[in-house]
Amino acid sequence: MWCWRLTSLFNVPCRLSRSTGRRSAWLPGYRKIFAAAAARWHHTAPESLSCAWQLHGDHLELRYANTLMRFDFVWLRDHCRSASCYNTKTNQRSLDTASVDLGIKPKAVRVDETTLFVTWPDGHVTRYGLEWLVKNSYEGQKQQVMHPRILWNAEIYRQAQIPSVDCRSFLETDEGLKEFLRNFLLYGIAFVENVTPTKEDTQILAERISLIRETIYGRMWYFTSDFSRGDTAYTKLALDRHTDTTYFQEPCGIQVFHCLKHEGTGGRTLLVDGFYAAEQVLQQAPDQFELLSKVPLKHEYIENVGGCHNHMIGVGPVLNVYPWNNELYLIRYNNYDRAVINTVPYDVVHRWYTAHRTLTAELRRPENELWVKLKPGKALFIDNWRVLHGREAFTGYRQLCGCYLTRDDVLNTARLLGLQA
Repeated sequence: MWCWRLTSLFNVPCRLSRSTGRRSAWLPGYRKIFAAAAARWHHTAPESLSCAWQLHGDHLELRYANTLMRFDFVWLRDHCRSASCYNTKTNQRSLDTASVDLGIKPKAVRVDETTLFVTWPDGHVTRYGLEWLVKNSYEGQKQQVMHPRILWNAEIYRQAQIPSVDCRSFLETDEGLKEFLRNFLLYGIAFVENVTPTKEDTQILAERISLIRETIYGRMWYFTSDFSRGDTAYTKLALDRHTDTTYFQEPCGIQVFHCLKHEGTGGRTLLVDGFYAAEQVLQQAPDQFELLSKVPLKHEYIENVGGCHNHMIGVGPVLNVYPWNNELYLIRYNNYDRAVINTVPYDVVHRWYTAHRTLTAELRRPENELWVKLKPGKALFIDNWRVLHGREAFTGYRQLCGCYLTRDDVLNTARLLGLQA
Protein backbone atom coordinates (compact mmCIF):
# COMPACT_ATOMS: atom_id res chain seq x y z
CA MET A 1 0.00 0.00 0.00
CA TRP A 2 1.25 3.47 -0.67
CA CYS A 3 -0.13 6.86 0.31
CA TRP A 4 0.50 10.30 -1.13
CA ARG A 5 1.65 12.58 1.65
CA LEU A 6 1.32 16.38 1.38
CA THR A 7 1.62 18.63 4.36
CA SER A 8 0.29 21.64 2.42
CA LEU A 9 -3.09 22.94 3.52
CA PHE A 10 -3.75 24.71 0.24
CA ASN A 11 -5.22 23.38 -2.98
CA VAL A 12 -2.55 24.58 -5.40
CA PRO A 13 -2.88 23.97 -9.16
CA CYS A 14 -0.21 21.55 -10.33
CA ARG A 15 0.41 18.51 -12.49
CA LEU A 16 2.05 15.19 -11.64
CA SER A 17 4.80 13.54 -13.65
CA ARG A 18 3.56 10.20 -15.02
CA SER A 19 6.98 8.61 -14.54
CA THR A 20 7.83 9.74 -11.00
CA GLY A 21 4.54 10.93 -9.52
CA ARG A 22 6.33 14.09 -8.33
CA ARG A 23 5.11 17.61 -9.02
CA SER A 24 6.69 18.75 -12.25
CA ALA A 25 5.37 22.31 -12.18
CA TRP A 26 4.86 24.63 -9.22
CA LEU A 27 3.45 28.10 -8.96
CA PRO A 28 6.52 30.28 -8.29
CA GLY A 29 5.11 31.88 -5.13
CA TYR A 30 4.76 28.49 -3.47
CA ARG A 31 8.19 26.99 -4.28
CA LYS A 32 9.67 27.53 -0.85
CA ILE A 33 6.49 26.59 1.00
CA PHE A 34 6.17 23.20 -0.67
CA ALA A 35 9.79 22.23 -1.29
CA ALA A 36 10.00 20.21 1.93
CA ALA A 37 6.50 18.79 1.48
CA ALA A 38 7.31 17.39 -1.95
CA ALA A 39 10.33 15.62 -0.53
CA ARG A 40 8.35 13.95 2.24
CA TRP A 41 5.83 11.97 0.26
CA HIS A 42 5.27 8.64 1.97
CA HIS A 43 5.38 5.28 0.17
CA THR A 44 4.74 2.17 2.27
CA ALA A 45 3.94 -0.40 -0.44
CA PRO A 46 4.69 0.77 -3.99
CA GLU A 47 3.01 -2.27 -5.53
CA SER A 48 -0.41 -1.27 -4.13
CA LEU A 49 -2.55 1.66 -5.21
CA SER A 50 -5.40 1.05 -2.76
CA CYS A 51 -4.78 4.15 -0.62
CA ALA A 52 -4.08 7.75 -1.60
CA TRP A 53 -4.69 11.03 0.19
CA GLN A 54 -4.27 14.73 -0.33
CA LEU A 55 -4.92 17.85 1.71
CA HIS A 56 -6.96 20.75 0.36
CA GLY A 57 -7.77 24.15 1.80
CA ASP A 58 -10.61 22.98 4.00
CA HIS A 59 -10.72 19.21 3.76
CA LEU A 60 -8.83 15.94 3.46
CA GLU A 61 -9.40 13.83 0.38
CA LEU A 62 -8.85 10.10 0.89
CA ARG A 63 -9.19 7.22 -1.54
CA TYR A 64 -9.40 3.81 0.11
CA ALA A 65 -11.24 0.52 -0.57
CA ASN A 66 -12.47 1.85 -3.92
CA THR A 67 -14.16 4.79 -2.17
CA LEU A 68 -13.23 8.43 -2.68
CA MET A 69 -13.99 10.28 0.55
CA ARG A 70 -13.80 13.93 1.57
CA PHE A 71 -13.57 14.95 5.24
CA ASP A 72 -14.00 18.49 6.50
CA PHE A 73 -11.26 19.39 9.00
CA VAL A 74 -13.80 20.32 11.70
CA TRP A 75 -15.47 16.92 11.20
CA LEU A 76 -12.12 15.16 11.64
CA ARG A 77 -11.47 17.01 14.89
CA ASP A 78 -15.03 16.62 16.20
CA HIS A 79 -15.12 12.84 15.73
CA CYS A 80 -11.81 12.11 17.43
CA ARG A 81 -11.96 8.88 19.43
CA SER A 82 -9.09 9.59 21.80
CA ALA A 83 -9.61 9.12 25.54
CA SER A 84 -9.98 12.86 26.13
CA CYS A 85 -12.53 13.31 23.34
CA TYR A 86 -14.67 10.17 23.51
CA ASN A 87 -15.82 7.98 26.39
CA THR A 88 -15.60 4.38 25.19
CA LYS A 89 -17.39 3.11 28.31
CA THR A 90 -20.53 5.14 27.64
CA ASN A 91 -20.02 5.44 23.85
CA GLN A 92 -20.57 9.18 24.12
CA ARG A 93 -18.67 12.22 22.92
CA SER A 94 -16.70 14.11 25.59
CA LEU A 95 -15.37 16.83 23.31
CA ASP A 96 -17.42 20.03 23.24
CA THR A 97 -18.11 20.47 19.53
CA ALA A 98 -18.74 24.20 19.97
CA SER A 99 -15.18 24.60 21.26
CA VAL A 100 -13.61 23.44 17.98
CA ASP A 101 -12.18 26.29 15.90
CA LEU A 102 -14.22 26.40 12.68
CA GLY A 103 -11.06 27.40 10.84
CA ILE A 104 -8.96 24.55 12.24
CA LYS A 105 -6.39 22.92 9.96
CA PRO A 106 -4.09 19.96 10.62
CA LYS A 107 -0.47 20.56 11.52
CA ALA A 108 0.56 17.21 10.06
CA VAL A 109 -1.07 14.15 8.48
CA ARG A 110 0.24 10.60 8.19
CA VAL A 111 -1.30 7.38 6.89
CA ASP A 112 -0.06 3.84 7.33
CA GLU A 113 -1.56 0.54 6.17
CA THR A 114 -4.57 0.75 8.51
CA THR A 115 -4.70 4.14 10.19
CA LEU A 116 -4.97 7.87 9.51
CA PHE A 117 -3.05 10.07 11.98
CA VAL A 118 -3.88 13.80 12.21
CA THR A 119 -1.82 16.13 14.40
CA TRP A 120 -3.59 19.39 15.29
CA PRO A 121 -1.99 22.80 16.03
CA ASP A 122 -2.21 22.24 19.81
CA GLY A 123 -0.31 18.93 19.47
CA HIS A 124 -3.37 16.69 19.93
CA VAL A 125 -3.27 13.57 17.74
CA THR A 126 -6.40 12.02 16.25
CA ARG A 127 -6.30 8.43 14.96
CA TYR A 128 -8.85 6.89 12.62
CA GLY A 129 -8.94 3.34 11.29
CA LEU A 130 -9.31 3.45 7.50
CA GLU A 131 -12.10 0.88 7.62
CA TRP A 132 -13.92 3.02 10.20
CA LEU A 133 -13.65 6.03 7.88
CA VAL A 134 -15.11 4.09 4.95
CA LYS A 135 -18.01 2.93 7.11
CA ASN A 136 -18.71 6.35 8.60
CA SER A 137 -17.99 8.72 5.72
CA TYR A 138 -20.80 10.33 3.76
CA GLU A 139 -19.63 8.55 0.64
CA GLY A 140 -19.54 5.22 2.47
CA GLN A 141 -23.03 5.71 3.85
CA LYS A 142 -24.36 6.37 0.34
CA GLN A 143 -23.24 2.85 -0.58
CA GLN A 144 -24.80 1.19 2.48
CA VAL A 145 -28.31 0.10 3.32
CA MET A 146 -29.61 1.08 6.74
CA HIS A 147 -32.19 -1.68 6.92
CA PRO A 148 -31.71 -4.79 4.73
CA ARG A 149 -35.03 -5.96 3.29
CA ILE A 150 -36.58 -8.36 0.84
CA LEU A 151 -39.22 -6.60 -1.23
CA TRP A 152 -42.14 -8.80 -2.19
CA ASN A 153 -45.36 -9.24 -4.05
CA ALA A 154 -47.76 -12.09 -3.28
CA GLU A 155 -45.90 -14.67 -5.38
CA ILE A 156 -42.46 -13.77 -4.00
CA TYR A 157 -43.73 -14.05 -0.45
CA ARG A 158 -45.46 -17.39 -1.01
CA GLN A 159 -42.41 -18.88 -2.71
CA ALA A 160 -40.23 -17.80 0.21
CA GLN A 161 -42.34 -20.08 2.45
CA ILE A 162 -41.67 -18.05 5.57
CA PRO A 163 -42.65 -20.20 8.58
CA SER A 164 -44.65 -18.92 11.51
CA VAL A 165 -42.92 -19.09 14.89
CA ASP A 166 -44.49 -21.15 17.65
CA CYS A 167 -45.72 -19.09 20.59
CA ARG A 168 -43.76 -21.06 23.18
CA SER A 169 -40.52 -20.76 21.21
CA PHE A 170 -41.20 -17.03 20.72
CA LEU A 171 -41.76 -16.44 24.43
CA GLU A 172 -39.18 -18.77 25.95
CA THR A 173 -36.15 -18.93 23.63
CA ASP A 174 -33.84 -16.40 22.04
CA GLU A 175 -33.66 -18.61 18.94
CA GLY A 176 -37.41 -18.43 18.38
CA LEU A 177 -37.49 -14.69 19.03
CA LYS A 178 -34.55 -14.08 16.70
CA GLU A 179 -36.14 -16.12 13.91
CA PHE A 180 -39.34 -14.11 14.28
CA LEU A 181 -37.51 -10.75 14.25
CA ARG A 182 -35.36 -11.77 11.27
CA ASN A 183 -38.48 -12.52 9.26
CA PHE A 184 -40.15 -9.34 10.44
CA LEU A 185 -37.22 -7.11 9.53
CA LEU A 186 -36.80 -8.66 6.08
CA TYR A 187 -40.44 -8.83 5.03
CA GLY A 188 -42.26 -6.34 7.25
CA ILE A 189 -44.72 -8.98 8.49
CA ALA A 190 -44.41 -12.05 10.74
CA PHE A 191 -46.75 -14.55 12.38
CA VAL A 192 -46.84 -16.32 15.74
CA GLU A 193 -48.90 -19.52 15.98
CA ASN A 194 -50.61 -21.30 18.89
CA VAL A 195 -51.35 -18.16 20.87
CA THR A 196 -54.11 -18.52 23.43
CA PRO A 197 -56.95 -16.44 21.93
CA THR A 198 -57.35 -13.86 24.69
CA LYS A 199 -56.45 -10.20 24.93
CA GLU A 200 -54.27 -10.93 27.96
CA ASP A 201 -52.18 -13.56 26.17
CA THR A 202 -51.84 -11.30 23.13
CA GLN A 203 -50.50 -8.58 25.43
CA ILE A 204 -47.89 -10.98 26.86
CA LEU A 205 -46.86 -11.78 23.30
CA ALA A 206 -46.46 -8.12 22.34
CA GLU A 207 -44.50 -7.21 25.47
CA ARG A 208 -41.91 -9.88 24.62
CA ILE A 209 -40.40 -7.53 22.03
CA SER A 210 -41.49 -4.04 22.97
CA LEU A 211 -43.28 -1.62 25.22
CA ILE A 212 -46.87 -1.16 24.13
CA ARG A 213 -47.46 2.32 22.78
CA GLU A 214 -50.43 3.97 24.45
CA THR A 215 -52.51 6.06 22.06
CA ILE A 216 -55.99 7.60 21.99
CA TYR A 217 -57.19 4.00 21.56
CA GLY A 218 -55.59 2.93 24.84
CA ARG A 219 -52.92 0.26 25.22
CA MET A 220 -54.56 -2.99 24.11
CA TRP A 221 -57.50 -2.28 21.84
CA TYR A 222 -60.36 -4.71 21.58
CA PHE A 223 -63.30 -4.27 19.26
CA THR A 224 -66.17 -5.73 17.32
CA SER A 225 -68.16 -4.12 14.54
CA ASP A 226 -70.12 -1.69 16.72
CA PHE A 227 -68.85 1.64 15.29
CA SER A 228 -67.92 2.62 18.85
CA ARG A 229 -65.19 5.04 17.76
CA GLY A 230 -66.79 6.56 14.66
CA ASP A 231 -64.19 4.95 12.38
CA THR A 232 -64.63 2.83 9.25
CA ALA A 233 -62.43 0.15 10.83
CA TYR A 234 -65.19 -0.54 13.37
CA THR A 235 -67.69 -1.63 10.70
CA LYS A 236 -68.23 -4.76 8.61
CA LEU A 237 -67.33 -2.87 5.43
CA ALA A 238 -64.29 -3.59 3.30
CA LEU A 239 -61.22 -1.48 4.05
CA ASP A 240 -58.87 -0.43 1.27
CA ARG A 241 -55.11 -0.78 1.79
CA HIS A 242 -53.62 1.82 4.09
CA THR A 243 -51.14 2.49 6.87
CA ASP A 244 -52.39 3.43 10.33
CA THR A 245 -52.04 6.61 12.38
CA THR A 246 -50.90 8.77 9.47
CA TYR A 247 -52.40 11.61 11.52
CA PHE A 248 -49.70 11.19 14.19
CA GLN A 249 -46.56 13.29 13.88
CA GLU A 250 -44.75 9.95 14.18
CA PRO A 251 -46.99 7.13 12.90
CA CYS A 252 -47.02 4.01 15.06
CA GLY A 253 -44.21 1.67 14.06
CA ILE A 254 -45.61 -1.83 14.55
CA GLN A 255 -49.17 -3.12 14.73
CA VAL A 256 -50.32 -6.40 16.27
CA PHE A 257 -53.53 -8.15 15.16
CA HIS A 258 -55.09 -11.22 16.75
CA CYS A 259 -58.53 -12.46 15.67
CA LEU A 260 -60.09 -13.98 18.79
CA LYS A 261 -63.39 -15.09 17.25
CA HIS A 262 -65.23 -14.95 13.94
CA GLU A 263 -68.62 -16.56 13.39
CA GLY A 264 -69.42 -15.66 9.80
CA THR A 265 -67.91 -15.27 6.33
CA GLY A 266 -65.33 -13.01 4.68
CA GLY A 267 -63.06 -10.74 6.65
CA ARG A 268 -59.75 -11.80 5.10
CA THR A 269 -56.84 -9.45 5.80
CA LEU A 270 -55.09 -7.78 2.87
CA LEU A 271 -51.33 -7.10 3.03
CA VAL A 272 -49.31 -5.12 0.47
CA ASP A 273 -45.59 -4.33 0.60
CA GLY A 274 -45.60 -0.57 0.14
CA PHE A 275 -41.85 -0.49 -0.41
CA TYR A 276 -42.15 -2.97 -3.28
CA ALA A 277 -44.77 -0.75 -4.94
CA ALA A 278 -42.70 2.38 -4.34
CA GLU A 279 -39.67 0.68 -5.90
CA GLN A 280 -41.68 0.10 -9.07
CA VAL A 281 -42.50 3.81 -9.16
CA LEU A 282 -38.85 4.68 -8.64
CA GLN A 283 -37.82 2.49 -11.57
CA GLN A 284 -40.58 3.63 -13.92
CA ALA A 285 -41.04 7.28 -12.96
CA PRO A 286 -38.22 8.58 -10.73
CA ASP A 287 -39.47 12.16 -11.00
CA GLN A 288 -42.81 11.07 -9.52
CA PHE A 289 -41.07 9.14 -6.74
CA GLU A 290 -39.11 12.29 -5.90
CA LEU A 291 -42.27 14.37 -5.83
CA LEU A 292 -43.98 11.93 -3.47
CA SER A 293 -40.94 12.06 -1.19
CA LYS A 294 -40.82 15.86 -0.98
CA VAL A 295 -44.37 17.21 -0.97
CA PRO A 296 -45.72 17.47 2.62
CA LEU A 297 -49.37 16.57 3.24
CA LYS A 298 -51.67 16.76 6.24
CA HIS A 299 -53.54 13.75 7.58
CA GLU A 300 -56.14 14.14 10.29
CA TYR A 301 -58.44 12.19 12.58
CA ILE A 302 -61.55 13.92 13.87
CA GLU A 303 -63.59 12.15 16.54
CA ASN A 304 -66.68 13.43 18.29
CA VAL A 305 -68.49 10.33 19.52
CA GLY A 306 -69.84 10.08 23.04
CA GLY A 307 -67.19 11.28 25.43
CA CYS A 308 -64.34 10.96 22.90
CA HIS A 309 -63.19 14.21 21.36
CA ASN A 310 -59.98 14.19 19.33
CA HIS A 311 -58.53 16.15 16.45
CA MET A 312 -55.16 14.68 15.48
CA ILE A 313 -53.03 16.15 12.65
CA GLY A 314 -49.83 14.64 11.20
CA VAL A 315 -47.74 16.21 8.47
CA GLY A 316 -45.31 14.52 6.11
CA PRO A 317 -44.77 13.26 2.57
CA VAL A 318 -46.23 9.97 1.34
CA LEU A 319 -42.73 8.54 0.90
CA ASN A 320 -40.02 9.28 3.46
CA VAL A 321 -36.42 8.63 2.42
CA TYR A 322 -32.94 9.04 3.87
CA PRO A 323 -31.52 11.95 1.85
CA TRP A 324 -27.99 10.56 1.55
CA ASN A 325 -28.89 7.30 -0.23
CA ASN A 326 -32.57 7.72 -1.17
CA GLU A 327 -33.47 4.64 0.90
CA LEU A 328 -37.17 4.51 1.73
CA TYR A 329 -37.93 4.10 5.44
CA LEU A 330 -41.59 5.13 5.86
CA ILE A 331 -44.70 5.23 3.70
CA ARG A 332 -47.61 7.35 4.94
CA TYR A 333 -50.56 6.25 2.81
CA ASN A 334 -54.18 6.51 3.91
CA ASN A 335 -56.82 7.87 1.57
CA TYR A 336 -59.40 7.83 4.36
CA ASP A 337 -57.49 10.17 6.64
CA ARG A 338 -55.77 12.50 4.17
CA ALA A 339 -56.85 16.05 4.99
CA VAL A 340 -57.47 18.98 2.64
CA ILE A 341 -54.41 19.48 0.46
CA ASN A 342 -53.44 23.04 1.35
CA THR A 343 -49.69 22.65 1.73
CA VAL A 344 -49.00 22.36 -2.02
CA PRO A 345 -49.00 25.28 -4.51
CA TYR A 346 -51.38 25.06 -7.46
CA ASP A 347 -48.63 24.47 -10.02
CA VAL A 348 -47.50 21.33 -8.14
CA VAL A 349 -50.86 19.85 -7.15
CA HIS A 350 -51.70 18.27 -10.51
CA ARG A 351 -48.25 16.67 -10.80
CA TRP A 352 -48.67 15.32 -7.26
CA TYR A 353 -52.04 13.78 -8.17
CA THR A 354 -50.42 12.12 -11.17
CA ALA A 355 -47.64 10.70 -9.00
CA HIS A 356 -50.13 9.57 -6.36
CA ARG A 357 -52.17 7.81 -9.05
CA THR A 358 -49.06 5.98 -10.26
CA LEU A 359 -48.26 4.75 -6.73
CA THR A 360 -51.89 3.80 -6.07
CA ALA A 361 -52.00 1.76 -9.29
CA GLU A 362 -48.97 -0.21 -8.10
CA LEU A 363 -50.44 -0.73 -4.63
CA ARG A 364 -53.67 -2.03 -6.19
CA ARG A 365 -52.16 -4.51 -8.62
CA PRO A 366 -53.73 -7.91 -7.85
CA GLU A 367 -50.32 -9.62 -8.02
CA ASN A 368 -49.13 -7.40 -5.14
CA GLU A 369 -51.99 -8.41 -2.84
CA LEU A 370 -51.36 -11.03 -0.16
CA TRP A 371 -54.64 -12.22 1.38
CA VAL A 372 -54.52 -13.91 4.79
CA LYS A 373 -57.36 -15.36 6.82
CA LEU A 374 -56.72 -14.50 10.45
CA LYS A 375 -57.96 -17.08 12.92
CA PRO A 376 -57.88 -17.56 16.69
CA GLY A 377 -54.39 -18.53 17.83
CA LYS A 378 -52.51 -16.84 14.96
CA ALA A 379 -51.15 -13.37 15.72
CA LEU A 380 -49.91 -11.06 12.98
CA PHE A 381 -47.23 -8.36 13.42
CA ILE A 382 -47.13 -5.64 10.73
CA ASP A 383 -44.47 -3.02 10.07
CA ASN A 384 -46.81 -0.04 9.83
CA TRP A 385 -44.06 2.08 8.27
CA ARG A 386 -43.84 -0.31 5.33
CA VAL A 387 -46.71 -2.76 4.84
CA LEU A 388 -50.22 -1.56 4.06
CA HIS A 389 -53.16 -3.57 5.37
CA GLY A 390 -56.83 -3.77 4.51
CA ARG A 391 -59.83 -6.06 4.91
CA GLU A 392 -62.59 -7.56 2.85
CA ALA A 393 -66.17 -7.15 4.01
CA PHE A 394 -67.50 -9.78 6.39
CA THR A 395 -70.65 -11.11 7.96
CA GLY A 396 -71.38 -12.34 11.43
CA TYR A 397 -69.68 -11.68 14.74
CA ARG A 398 -65.97 -10.84 14.55
CA GLN A 399 -63.80 -10.04 17.55
CA LEU A 400 -60.25 -8.68 17.29
CA CYS A 401 -57.66 -7.39 19.70
CA GLY A 402 -54.29 -5.80 19.18
CA CYS A 403 -51.99 -2.92 19.95
CA TYR A 404 -49.29 -0.64 18.64
CA LEU A 405 -45.65 -1.15 19.59
CA THR A 406 -42.88 1.41 19.94
CA ARG A 407 -40.58 1.02 16.97
CA ASP A 408 -37.40 1.86 18.86
CA ASP A 409 -37.95 -0.97 21.34
CA VAL A 410 -38.56 -3.57 18.63
CA LEU A 411 -35.40 -2.53 16.80
CA ASN A 412 -33.46 -2.50 20.06
CA THR A 413 -34.57 -6.06 20.81
CA ALA A 414 -33.39 -7.11 17.35
CA ARG A 415 -29.98 -5.45 17.77
CA LEU A 416 -29.43 -7.10 21.13
CA LEU A 417 -29.90 -10.43 19.36
CA GLY A 418 -27.24 -9.50 16.78
CA LEU A 419 -29.53 -8.49 13.91
CA GLN A 420 -29.02 -5.40 11.73
CA ALA A 421 -31.93 -3.11 12.47
